[in-house]
Order: sequence, then structure tokens, then C-alpha cells
Amino acid sequence: MEYIIRPIRLQDAEGIAALRRMPGVMENTLGLPSCRVADSRAFIEGLGPNDHNFVAAAEDETVIGAAGLCVCSNPRMRHVGSVGIFVHTDWQGRGVGTALMETLLDLADNWLMLLRVELEVYADNERAIALYEKMGFQREGLRRIATVRRGRYIDEYSMARLRPGAWETEACR
Repeated sequence: MEYIIRPIRLQDAEGIAALRRMPGVMENTLGLPSCRVADSRAFIEGLGPNDHNFVAAAEDETVIGAAGLCVCSNPRMRHVGSVGIFVHTDWQGRGVGTALMETLLDLADNWLMLLRVELEVYADNERAIALYEKMGFQREGLRRIATVRRGRYIDEYSMARLRPGAWETEACR
């Protein structure tokens, strides 16, 4: 294997900041650090018990991808998690995003027992949408957002996935 998936560490701040400087990497995603190393370090230090963050690291420990699952602390939404994921452009199409998402979904389904996992994806990112749909996510809505990407607007899909067998549980009745 060319990379490993592991929990995020403070030493990953520089690699995460470098990922955020890449063109097209979720410029407006809430809750993720900016492209400054200090912001990445503060983000990692500020992670709480409801935040589950992983990186994909190459053999030389270079961060090539990152993903996080944040579990809502609202009592009415305690079975819901939100996903954020990004992969270095040179590594896209090599299974890194799939491995990160599978790690998060295993955690959500089998350990945290979340009923619902949500994410947002740019509407023009057909490869990512196809991957998420293959993993059981469905499109729920489309919204237009302002972005720093060349000063224009872009459409973004809200997608969600229910845990397999979730409708048979007491919490859904």
C-alpha cells in the first residue's frame, strides 16, 4: 500500500495547510482550517470528543488527504454526523478518497451508531457525486453559494445517507 489512514496528529498541521492551498479544494467548507499552518494547528488542538479526524499519509508521512466526521451535539440530532473530506489532486483517482470515506462510514455505522451522515459536494464534481451515491448517499437539495473560486457562484448538493437498517431501530419509530 502506498499510504495509510490514521488519526490526525498535531504534526499534520503543515500538510493539511498545504492541502488547503491546492486549487479546487473546498475553499468555503465550514469547520475546516484555512490554508495557514497556525489555523491548522489551532484546528487540531481544538478538536473535541465529537470530532473524529483522519489523514491519509504517504510512506514518507506527507499528508495526501484528510477527512473528518463531526457528530452533532444537539440532543434532537444526536444520531447525525457531518463529513468533510479532501484529497491532494495528484492522488485523486487512486482510492484515497474511497479509503477515507470507508473509514468514516465504518466509524459512523459500527462504532458511533449514527442514523444519518450528511455531506456537501460541489455540483460540478461528478466523480465525487458518483462515489458518494455508490456508498449510499442521496441528493437532498441544491443551493447556490458564493465562493472564492474565481469570484463566481457555484452550486452545491446536500447529500445524506441513512445507516443500513436504520429504519428498523427504535429511534426511527
